[in-house]
Amino acid sequence: MYKNMVIFGTRPEAIKLFPVINALKQQSKMQCEVLVSAQHREMLDQVLSITGIIPDHDLDIMQPGQSLDALTARLLEGIGQVLDRSKPNRVIVQGDTATAMVGALTAYYRQIPVSHVEAGLRSYDIYQPWPEEVNRKIIGAIADQHFAPTEVSAGALTAEAVPADRVYVTGNTVIDALHWITDRIAHRPELAGNLTTLESRFAGKKIIGITTHRRENFGDGMESIASAIKTIAARDDVACIFPVHLNPNVRVVMDKMLGDEPNVAMIEPLDYPHFARLLSISHIMLTDSGGVQEEAPALGKPVLVMRDTTERPEGVTAGTAKLIGTDKNRIVSEIFTLLDDDTAYSAMARAHNPFGDGKASQRIAEIIWNASRQKT
Repeated sequence: MYKNMVIFGTRPEAIKLFPVINALKQQSKMQCEVLVSAQHREMLDQVLSITGIIPDHDLDIMQPGQSLDALTARLLEGIGQVLDRSKPNRVIVQGDTATAMVGALTAYYRQIPVSHVEAGLRSYDIYQPWPEEVNRKIIGAIADQHFAPTEVSAGALTAEAVPADRVYVTGNTVIDALHWITDRIAHRPELAGNLTTLESRFAGKKIIGITTHRRENFGDGMESIASAIKTIAARDDVACIFPVHLNPNVRVVMDKMLGDEPNVAMIEPLDYPHFARLLSISHIMLTDSGGVQEEAPALGKPVLVMRDTTERPEGVTAGTAKLIGTDKNRIVSEIFTLLDDDTAYSAMARAHNPFGDGKASQRIAEIIWNASRQKT
């Protein structure tokens, strides 16, 4: 029987791959094994728990403060050993993490074909996002199936001489995942009940949801972001809910500058249901994340992106997202515009989300199934 091996290691990968895993497992004539590296242990486990995904292989590779060199070396050895034992017919990776890149590379070393979910995203700056931009390009050089979320990402691949018959526009699986979790919360509100206290505390205020964790923003950029949040939170009509990333390069700065701000709730990283709830109650999302640029517009929330470039230009073109960098004054100005100008806010909130219709995972599973039939 044709065997697929789905490889991932972080929470964003798990969110974007669990609908694909479920769709693959509905194909009765294919097997689907799951390998997790646990590149991010705690946050990964939250998604596995809520989605019911039980890994077949768990490398448990996370170590405090490990370098990219050390992480890559351990991934190469660990994933390689699993592939040698399991001998899958196809490897499936998502996005741009170290786990995804090494998963594709180890498969290539064994001449196992690779499918790339969320293929073709490009910022055209190898240091923004870093190292993710190069990770994606490496996977793109290896994969034989490129599942591009949009026509723009498909065009980026064909411009790099990827054969057109290997590129498939599927939509982004994050929209599938968001539809799944919001439906679950509607039937079981207790899944996201831990934000109830904050919702009551900030009743009547416009909530700014905040996430930041990008390596290129560490240092001066992170301090500028914190200073901007402090200024924004000084308004009586605003509250900021800020799940603070576990990385000390983020935590130390935010604790120092925002720890005493009454309108800033710095909380632990949220599991997936609670993050979906944060998206739904927020007036604006302020982020340097990639995935939030796709998720928030699906719920009609404007996204201000604290980066100078994005590998997701479709949102900027559509008007659902805006690149604003990390300059304090720019961040404050853009937030205040959306808070005070209803026309500007509505233009972003009502723009069409270009990232999909919630059926990407089923399309991907069908493409993989059809390819497996041709090879068996």
